[in-house]
Amino acid sequence: MNRLVDATSPYLLQHADNPVDWWPWSDEAFAEAKRRDVPVLISVGYAACHWCHVMAHESFENEQVGALMNDNFVSIKVDREERPDVDAVYMTATQAMTGQGGWPMTVFATPDGTPFFCGTYFPRPNFVQLLQSVTTAWREQREAVLGQGAAVVEAIGGAQAVGGPTAPLDAPLLDAAAGRLASEYDATNGGFGGAPKFPPHMNLLFLLRHHQRTGDPRSLEITRHTAEAMARGGIYDQLASGFARYSVDAHWTVPHFEKMLYDNALLLRLYTQLWRLTGDPLARRVARDTARFLADELHRPGEGFASALDADTEGVEGLTYAWTPEQLVEALGEEDGRWATDLFAVTEEGTFEHGTSVLKLARDVDDAAPEVRARWQQVVGRLLSARDTRPQPARDDKVVAAWNGLAITAIVEFLQVAALYASPQDEDANLMDGVTIVADGAMRDAAEHLASVHVVDGRLRRVSRDGKVGEPAGVLEDYGCVAEAFCSLHQLTGEGRWLTLAGDLLDTALAHFAAPGGAFYDTADDAERLVARPADPTDNATPSGRSALVAGLVAYSALTGETRYREAAEAALATVAPIVGKHPRFTGYAAMVGEALLSGPYEIAVVTDDPAGDPLVAAARRHAPPGAVVVAGQPDQPGVPLLADRPLVDGRSAAYVCRGFVCQRPVTSVEELVAELS
Repeated sequence: MNRLVDATSPYLLQHADNPVDWWPWSDEAFAEAKRRDVPVLISVGYAACHWCHVMAHESFENEQVGALMNDNFVSIKVDREERPDVDAVYMTATQAMTGQGGWPMTVFATPDGTPFFCGTYFPRPNFVQLLQSVTTAWREQREAVLGQGAAVVEAIGGAQAVGGPTAPLDAPLLDAAAGRLASEYDATNGGFGGAPKFPPHMNLLFLLRHHQRTGDPRSLEITRHTAEAMARGGIYDQLASGFARYSVDAHWTVPHFEKMLYDNALLLRLYTQLWRLTGDPLARRVARDTARFLADELHRPGEGFASALDADTEGVEGLTYAWTPEQLVEALGEEDGRWATDLFAVTEEGTFEHGTSVLKLARDVDDAAPEVRARWQQVVGRLLSARDTRPQPARDDKVVAAWNGLAITAIVEFLQVAALYASPQDEDANLMDGVTIVADGAMRDAAEHLASVHVVDGRLRRVSRDGKVGEPAGVLEDYGCVAEAFCSLHQLTGEGRWLTLAGDLLDTALAHFAAPGGAFYDTADDAERLVARPADPTDNATPSGRSALVAGLVAYSALTGETRYREAAEAALATVAPIVGKHPRFTGYAAMVGEALLSGPYEIAVVTDDPAGDPLVAAARRHAPPGAVVVAGQPDQPGVPLLADRPLVDGRSAAYVCRGFVCQRPVTSVEELVAELS
């Protein structure tokens, strides 16, 4: 009997019709394994994962393989996005046993959850042989199997240990991190390292802040070059916007086609901040169109943002996105088709599979003549219409709290910067206005959904779908990302309730996730007990729970003036600092927040009757130092601590600037404010 039919996870629902007697992760599944005295087979993946689909088609949809699994194992299917705690524990085990990890992840465990053999994708013949071998070993070599499991548990317990060395995350460490990133930088293609190449959004956000603080031109150069290379590459959808998960090559040409919410949220934040600091037209366009992608493609009206668009379409990766020269001519006509072939680097040989190419932007369009830009936009529209007639990738509709928090923060920053650069004279002013309207609505939908649906009895839940909250408890990254988002929304709206909600989440995290020495566990003290309690300090595809929480603590402390939250943030960063100088590619978010603390962060309060149009507010946001918080509103506005006891000056708007809780005299002119922020 397959028990996945009532799951909220789209990934689990994809397997509801398999001939495998799947169980969801549950105590009942392990009890059944103990009753039958058989091992547990834990299969971990996610809905947009290409090789998860391949293994499903090859093995889990096969009657003979299903019979082998049903006869000899209790099989548990896990959505890693829904249960990151389960994924973290068994991924550590997989990496300890094999030296590498990935999805699908295949773990064989004892009925108490102790892993004794781990791997990733197995072709069907290998998987069948593995099932037979594990069955034999369980029956005939039980003592050796149990010994192997004990060794793995000891290894992953050490890997997840807390209470290690600490150090202040100070300027020399952050300077060293920026220097090491520069030494690992791919000066030809942008980014860091070789293939496969993932968008280094958190590292670039750190480098932008590092440049702001130090004036280091190298940090800005690395960021601008990488941002341009990604935006002009195949990893970026040149027709509908949105970034794919990674490039299979070193030069951003051929992506792994899944589009994840968390990548696009973090990249929206990157391009927005690059636009704010440089005025770069490419950064402006990509920020605008990525915000539109989030609002149009991933937003679920009345809810939040969906998790991902699938890598595959009808089982074929890239079917929706790849083109031949002939297809371009068919869609556009001979003249425009040949022009598009050159513009998008579509070749007869193809850059992808079967003679097809992924569209790249081979020519500069952002600084091109108006007639060139007009032709490019017209071609993009016609190609997108043609592409819309093709089969489309599926969407993973579950709403993940942490990733929605990242999206809310990114959209808030985008809206603030878009307001700075708004001009009726811009050739696409109407387009920008339309994007800001839909992005703002989608963002507020997501925030209300998190506040009303995901917060249950004062605790945060990880996922929801179709308006129904799931059972999995929120993990540390959920609390951190959502708290940071609510702090951002408080700054945008001036509404006190968002700050109150942020404080509630942070207090819960401090009470239930704290570990010795200032560190934090990724799961709460009253959460389900696993074979190890995860506490990963490194930033990977998303900020670590520790980095995310620190970001929320720093923002909340600056907005409220309550120092204990800053002290908790500093102690937590000290547990990550030894890694930052040595491995900055895996601590980008932590280093970014470290730059904010080193900068102050600045607390800027503008008392005004016109928060939307006051030049002081615009100046504060345009020139805000790294990690600064900015609030604007009337004096003593309810629920806004930074506006308390701060009057107008001689009846005029005034800006109050503090740094690390030390305040300057209020200023009433833009020039004075800019001087204080410089």
